[in-house]
Amino acid sequence: MEDKMNNTQNLYQALWNSADILRSKMDANEYKSYLLGLVFYKYLSDKLLFYVAEIAEKQTTDLEEAQKIYETLFNDENDSENVIEVLNDELGYSLEPIYTFTSLVNRINNEEFQLEELAQGFRNIEQANEAFENLFEDIDLYSKKLGATPQKQNVTIASVMKALSGLDVAGHAGDILGDAYEYLIGQFASDSGKKAGEFYTPQPVARLMTQIVLHGRENKKGFTVYDATMGSGSLLLNAKKYSNEPGTIEYFGQELNTSTYNLARMNMILHGVSVNRQFLHNADTLDQDWPTEEPTNFDAVLMNPPYSAKWSADKGFLTDPRFSSYGVLAPKSKADFAFLLHGFYHLKQNDGVMAIVLPHGVLFRGNAEGKIRKALLDEGAIDTVIGMPANIFYNTGIPTTVIILKKNRKNRDVLFIDASKEFVKGKNQNTMNDEHIQKILQTYIDRKDIDKFSHVASFEEIQENDYNLNIPRYVDTFEEEEVIPLSEIVQDIKNTDEEIDKTTKQLYAMLGDLVGTTEEEDKELKSFIAQLMGES
Repeated sequence: MEDKMNNTQNLYQALWNSADILRSKMDANEYKSYLLGLVFYKYLSDKLLFYVAEIAEKQTTDLEEAQKIYETLFNDENDSENVIEVLNDELGYSLEPIYTFTSLVNRINNEEFQLEELAQGFRNIEQANEAFENLFEDIDLYSKKLGATPQKQNVTIASVMKALSGLDVAGHAGDILGDAYEYLIGQFASDSGKKAGEFYTPQPVARLMTQIVLHGRENKKGFTVYDATMGSGSLLLNAKKYSNEPGTIEYFGQELNTSTYNLARMNMILHGVSVNRQFLHNADTLDQDWPTEEPTNFDAVLMNPPYSAKWSADKGFLTDPRFSSYGVLAPKSKADFAFLLHGFYHLKQNDGVMAIVLPHGVLFRGNAEGKIRKALLDEGAIDTVIGMPANIFYNTGIPTTVIILKKNRKNRDVLFIDASKEFVKGKNQNTMNDEHIQKILQTYIDRKDIDKFSHVASFEEIQENDYNLNIPRYVDTFEEEEVIPLSEIVQDIKNTDEEIDKTTKQLYAMLGDLVGTTEEEDKELKSFIAQLMGES
């Protein structure tokens, strides 16, 4: 266990240190594409070399040795075509020996490397399989930001590759690499501020949401999970961690930002999700519904959409089956309920569970949002409202709420959980530990009132509050201050006065010892002290 932790920390440190080369040249939102793309290329390359050594019955954990085995096989006319065919069939891609990461780093060390060789390696991967199509399109190897001349661009990329060359990416067991990948995404999120929300949901929040939607269905085979604003795919991938049948899960996700969409595709592959179990789409979720072909409804929906984003709110959406039954649309300036209704539309009728993160405004804002909220409550769709701590997301310091929705519930009560104090304070970012997550999860499961923490509100209670779901209306966290006797207050004042008097006398005594360096300065100093002490 200790060795595993050390390996992971070494991996994290090496990955992060390699980013230093690019930090001065571009912001984190740009350099993440280069660094993560190269890490992914190394992963594919190393995996290929070790697989070649295995089929050659010369299994090794040394990349240089595996490289030599591959070169020997490839240089044999009888084996070269055969080995490429086997690689394409078994791995879904292939690279000739000269384009492996190991070979390219050797050429860098011999000062023979040319960027075009790496570019060709990228093309070979992208053209090998539809699943890899355009995967490296965000990595502009000839960008002026890398250097003003082709030679300087060459040097920059070569330096990054050398920094990454020592990483044992394919040799790690299980999800260590995928977890390190998410660790890096988290670091980028810290570095790139508001832009981070495009591709990352903090792991504590993701774990809580995933455990809620999977509760009681951990043993289900063929579990389907959908995220219509998937970012890097980290929220979706948490399902693997809490299912007892992880190899049977099917992942459905959509993302508007093409760079982030490619990041999610890489993340899926790094986490060992087979190509036939990932269904990812690059498009605008609200503009056009997806998926529209079976399956269209899912066991779980997980979403962390951009908060209070703008959208068209075109009147034509009133006939869209995602929104039509509510009679109104989310306002143009706040698409929160549009995202919520989209996700809810794609939830299975029976046993489907949805968890979505949104700003608190959705709980109490009026007009169109109030009408949508009322309609959802009238049909019993809103199961639980969880108030999260402030400053746990990279892209906003505001407190957020996780809303749990279900279809065909037997009643219309709502569980309110005030988890706003369940966090560990950090220098720049608050976080939640396992104890906090477990407390919230158990409260969700038990569905009982806990003083100053949770309350199950009846539908009648919600009606009495005019369908306002503001958490303080239902969970009273007010703590009365202890009444201090007047006699204690008087004594405290006396003690404070005595302390002030004692300190003042000490100060005056110290001032009396001061002497000016000249007669004139000494006279001026004594005059100042006299005025300070109230003397004439």
